[in-house]
Amino acid sequence: MFVESVVRWWAWVILLQLGLGVSAGNCPLRCVCRSEEKEVICSGKHLSSVPDGFTSDARHLDLSFNKIKTVGRRQFSGLMQLQELDLSDNIISMIEVEAFQGLQSLRTLRIKNNRLKILPVGVFSGLSGLRFLDLSQNEILVFLDYTFREMASLITLEAEENDLVFISQRAFVGLQNLQELNIDHSNLTSVPTEALSQLQCLTHLRMLRLTIPNLSGNAFRRLHRLRSLVIANWPALDTIASNSFMGLNLTSLVISNCNISVIPYAALRHMAYLRYLDLSYNPITVIQGNLLGDLLRLQELHLAGGSLLRIEPGAFRGLAYFRMLNVTSNQLTTLEESVFHSVGNLQVLRLDGNPLACDCRLIWVVRRRVRLNFDGHQPTCSSPDSVRQREFRDFSEKELPKLFTCRPARIMDRRPQEARVEEGTTVRFTCKADGDPSPSITWISSHKNVVAPTGRIRVLLNGTLEVRFAQVQDSGTYQCLAGNAAGNDTLTVGLYVKGLPRNRTIPIFSEEGWTEPSNPQSANSSAQMAKPYPFDAKTLIIATTMGFLSFLSSVAICFVFMFFWSQHKGQIKHTATIDYVPRSSMGGGGGGGGDGGDGGKFTMKLI
Repeated sequence: MFVESVVRWWAWVILLQLGLGVSAGNCPLRCVCRSEEKEVICSGKHLSSVPDGFTSDARHLDLSFNKIKTVGRRQFSGLMQLQELDLSDNIISMIEVEAFQGLQSLRTLRIKNNRLKILPVGVFSGLSGLRFLDLSQNEILVFLDYTFREMASLITLEAEENDLVFISQRAFVGLQNLQELNIDHSNLTSVPTEALSQLQCLTHLRMLRLTIPNLSGNAFRRLHRLRSLVIANWPALDTIASNSFMGLNLTSLVISNCNISVIPYAALRHMAYLRYLDLSYNPITVIQGNLLGDLLRLQELHLAGGSLLRIEPGAFRGLAYFRMLNVTSNQLTTLEESVFHSVGNLQVLRLDGNPLACDCRLIWVVRRRVRLNFDGHQPTCSSPDSVRQREFRDFSEKELPKLFTCRPARIMDRRPQEARVEEGTTVRFTCKADGDPSPSITWISSHKNVVAPTGRIRVLLNGTLEVRFAQVQDSGTYQCLAGNAAGNDTLTVGLYVKGLPRNRTIPIFSEEGWTEPSNPQSANSSAQMAKPYPFDAKTLIIATTMGFLSFLSSVAICFVFMFFWSQHKGQIKHTATIDYVPRSSMGGGGGGGGDGGDGGKFTMKLI
């Protein structure tokens, strides 16, 4: 038995040595090679450079979690069958041009979490078959023109967690098949519109944690195949231009954790193919009625963690496929059935985290609590006190008519109100109402229009109608409408404005405010009294001076002409006589012919 054991032990030693010898001949030092899987695992071996001696038929090479600093030119030229290369989690700061030349079979390249600051043009030369490239968590500052020129097969590019400040306009030239691009947590100050427009096949674009303050018009132009756009964690983003998404045919759009206070209705209007919309964690206070109807295929709206105070009736009218609403963790007190196109289509409703007032407006939700999916989060009543902290599933069908009630709106003071005033007077009509829930106050003008809270005729915050500087055309009856979910009440008041006599002036209302009109007749009279003559002294002095200068100019011209003429003829005349006729004698009547009287003459001596 002892001899047999010794023989077995020596046999194992010999086999082990033979195995190590084979391994040492086909596998780099400190690496593990799996021949069946054709894998070479050198991860976490404290390597400071890329080792040599790889088997030529290797398909997977893992060099992650080492201390490699540089990847030299044609570093992997002998691995013609290599399909996946992982250089992640090293300290690589330099990759030489043509470092991956010869890896025509490579499909996946990971260079995540290194210290790259710049990618020289040509560094990816030879990777015509690459489909996935991960450059995330580096220190790359800029993508230069034609950086990815020879990567025609690339489908996914991960470029998040870099220090990108600029993407050149032609950086993505050559990526004609790229479908997914992730640019997260960079220092870009604007959307690289021109660079993105090179990606004609892009379907998914993700841009997280940027400091861009606004989306300008046509920010994503020429991305006609883009289906999913994620814009999230842009704390400075508060403006979205109406044509920011022009030309896009998105099915999914996320604009979350930003600073937009209003749903960008104009920018969304043309998105007829949109199915998923997420506007969560924005300071949006209201979803207005009848403004989302153009999103014909919309199925889900997420607006969680916002500042929603109300959702107006008809907010989702026309959305026949709408099936999920997520408004958890807002400030909603109610959600009326009239908000939806058809509550029969609604499948998932997240109302939890809101201060819900459990009255008649919410009874439709409670009655559908079995069929509706609350996604594991039951809505809870915050008021009234009788049902505080009770979840919707706790109510029985019998107690619903007694607990979920409303008191119709009722105008408290119904005494007749009638005002007969002169033009220019300010008039106020009160309208106070009571009810549960608190009724809203609406005023209808004498011209059958809803009175706005601003302007000369306006509704104050307490429901009072104010007519400032009343005009004759303001005369008529005005109607106060107080209403809530349980019913309405109305009150009619009368205003009669008497015009003022013509000799009295009244203020005129304009965009600059109220002004007193001027009297044009008085102004004209004053002007005539101030200027009895058509010309003032200054005008006369200027006219006289110009006439005198004209006369002297004429004399000087004649003198020069005669001087040069005499020089030319060779006959110099030392004297000349010039006749002139004063202005006052010209055009005189009766008397004189040509010789009748000399106007005057003077003699000039030519030297």
